[in-house]
Amino acid sequence: MKLKSALLPLCLLAALPSLAAARGLDVRDLQKLDRVSSPTLSPDGSTVVFAKRVVDADVVKASSSLWIRNLLTRDLAPPKRLTPEGWSVNSPSFSPDGKTVYFLSAKSGTQQLYALPLTGGTPRQLTDFALDVASYKLSPDGTRVLFSTDTFADCKADFACTKKKLDDTAAKKSTGVVYDGLFVRHWDTWADGRRSRLFVAALPQGKTKPVASATSLTDTLDGDAPSKPFGGADEYTWSPDGASVVAAIRVAGKGEAWSTNFDLYRLAADGSSAPVNLTASNPAWDTGPVFSADGKTLYYRAMKRPGFEADRFGLMAMDLDNGKVREIAPDWDRSADSIVLSEDGERIYTTAQDVGEHPLFSVDIQSGETRKIVGDGSVSAFDMAGKTLVLSRNTLQSGDVIYATSDDVGATLRAITPSAGEVLKDVSFGDFEQFDFKGWNNETVHGYVVKPHDYVEGQKYPVAFLIHGGPQGSFGNGWSYRWNPQTYAGQGYAVVMIDFHGSTGYGQAFTDAISQHWGDRPLEDLQKGWAAAQQKYAFLDGKNACALGASYGGYMINWIAGNWNEPWKCLVNHDGVFDIRSMAYVTEELWFTEWENGGTPYDVPKNIEKFNPVNHIAKWRVPMLVVQGEKDYRVPVDQGLSTFTALQRKGIESKLLYFPDENHWVLKPQNSILWHDTVNAWLKQHIGR
Repeated sequence: MKLKSALLPLCLLAALPSLAAARGLDVRDLQKLDRVSSPTLSPDGSTVVFAKRVVDADVVKASSSLWIRNLLTRDLAPPKRLTPEGWSVNSPSFSPDGKTVYFLSAKSGTQQLYALPLTGGTPRQLTDFALDVASYKLSPDGTRVLFSTDTFADCKADFACTKKKLDDTAAKKSTGVVYDGLFVRHWDTWADGRRSRLFVAALPQGKTKPVASATSLTDTLDGDAPSKPFGGADEYTWSPDGASVVAAIRVAGKGEAWSTNFDLYRLAADGSSAPVNLTASNPAWDTGPVFSADGKTLYYRAMKRPGFEADRFGLMAMDLDNGKVREIAPDWDRSADSIVLSEDGERIYTTAQDVGEHPLFSVDIQSGETRKIVGDGSVSAFDMAGKTLVLSRNTLQSGDVIYATSDDVGATLRAITPSAGEVLKDVSFGDFEQFDFKGWNNETVHGYVVKPHDYVEGQKYPVAFLIHGGPQGSFGNGWSYRWNPQTYAGQGYAVVMIDFHGSTGYGQAFTDAISQHWGDRPLEDLQKGWAAAQQKYAFLDGKNACALGASYGGYMINWIAGNWNEPWKCLVNHDGVFDIRSMAYVTEELWFTEWENGGTPYDVPKNIEKFNPVNHIAKWRVPMLVVQGEKDYRVPVDQGLSTFTALQRKGIESKLLYFPDENHWVLKPQNSILWHDTVNAWLKQHIGR
């Protein structure tokens, strides 16, 4: 995208007061915007169903509904609501004949499976389990459902048993819990002994009552299916004949907290035989199983290096007759996100990070040839039926928009839902551009600059310098509801973001470069990128800038506080690492810190201390805002409190924004508003606007 002035020349503004009054994006706009997701096609490709999330007038409570659009009509009629008013639903899917839509809802008090005719009407409850249905997939013939829920191992498929145990625990007069292994806690919850497990149930036919019992498939495996905390239905699948299921499960025993060895297990759909490990020969991560139409080939994604969560996911094909495995596109230096097969079974469709964007690709299964189908932004979800393609895509100037198109390269995208700009007609968005420069090792590094929404040629603007987390992540051409550059551009700031070494989408070697180098290679990229941006874009006021980051970005804020503090008027550190040694002992997914530092803190103490921010506090001087969530068990609360304590003890201007009910992310709408208001006030205090 070419940078261009966001507004007309000053001489024309007097004649166009409505344009002159255009305002920038505010966090309240961000929270009030409807959010669309889960585009799902009917089997014949004629109809798309998607979910839409709306928030109430007080910006407190959100609810989701399903909407429908007939793709065969070429009129401009908007989508119609399918599910009834007052229901909050998710996870749509179609029956094999395309006449029924299935979804999950907690309308009954627990989250259960419902069905609704495509023509509308009253939803019918299909399951009535004592526990929530967390995820599901219909059998190929539509008569059964494969689903996941959290249970205790000794309860097996007796869901009432698990519920009673939970109720008994809540009624106890004592609150202590005894653990004899990790995980003790994970992401934002403490372990209580339950696992996410898979079950199969026959769906009720005719007017029979909802089903309340099921057959257990994974109670003999000591692992979560799907995985926690973010696993979903993409981690398991039915065979075409409905006789078996394949699921990705990590069975690691006492070593679970430092293992990334997920394997694919084949399970009899009636629970009649023991699970079979199909990928035991690979000690790294295997996931995302998808069968060929004839059931003879299993496609999946696999990493090669155990213990490394940011290794490249390659596309794999397993011959189920002989167990032989081949990689489909070994020379494609991108990490695949998912697998959707073309109708003829000759291609795989997948998304992947790619040079600051997240396109949709087509991969030829025989040759490995890769084509980019949809680029220019970030494709967040997609579905295929025949040659019809539906997808949700976002950019730096809009949240997700649902589009319909075909699988032809360069095919026209037909918008089904409005963009942020079409909804917020009185808001102007900052224009943006990608740039590149020579960073560490004289290698090309990319970044983005975003103009303030009220940009005027010839003026200089204070800068928000955003540093992404991960560290294997990316700040690119995509929309965020937590770290959105447009919320800074909307306050009148220019924004600079650098995809330093360690970022994803630039080849696996580029991603690998940050491991055991947290404080030198990415810092060099940030320094050189900051200099390159100022040289290229004269409107950046390099003497009036603040640096902001979360997670690894928060680590980098602490690191630059002691190693590169000259340019900054202020700093913002959200859930950032303060002491790498402490972090290695208090975080939950130990494989991360051990891979990134080359071992445990007691085996490689020199590695731990080499880039440890706590060793450079003596040089801290820049005012810092610290943000911390109590339920963040990834970068726990001691890291944020230690940072704030050090700042206060040294007499450095500082503030602490503490959320007792948030995890590593700030998710509640009103908390998000407070977060943005506090950060913006901190920036305004130190760099103006």
